[in-house]
Amino acid sequence: MPATPRLAVGDDAPAFSLPDADGNTVSLADFAGRKVVVYFYPAASTPGCTKQACDFRDSLAELNGAGLDVVGISPDKPAKLAKFRDAEGLTFPLLSDPDRTVLTAWGAFGEKSMYGKTVQGVIRSTFVVDEEGKIEVAQYNVKATGHVAKLRRELAV
Repeated sequence: MPATPRLAVGDDAPAFSLPDADGNTVSLADFAGRKVVVYFYPAASTPGCTKQACDFRDSLAELNGAGLDVVGISPDKPAKLAKFRDAEGLTFPLLSDPDRTVLTAWGAFGEKSMYGKTVQGVIRSTFVVDEEGKIEVAQYNVKATGHVAKLRRELAV
């Protein structure tokens, strides 16, 4: 399997339109004129993904106050996302990409190392898209724990 192409600072953010936890379509274009954090995670309700989502939830007021919206994307179906959102009190959109088209376009699906084996899967990744739809920050293989605090430091939020 060839390496998944990765996005870099200055690239155009690949457009998307995906269903949220309630089945409503959310598009990258909905955030035009604002900065948005787009993060990709492997699976709702798993320990690492829950920690990461709760860190975003707990930092949302500061991120929003700095002009940053947050969107999480995983291969989970909307019903599973709704359960995850409700269980954890998440207040930002969680989007469903079960065919992994958007994950792949953003370089967030492909070969990764897990427990010493090379597997195909979601590469935990975080991006900041600027007001013009360009990649301002591109981070691959981020850690679930401590990542949001690190991102806030880097963005001075």
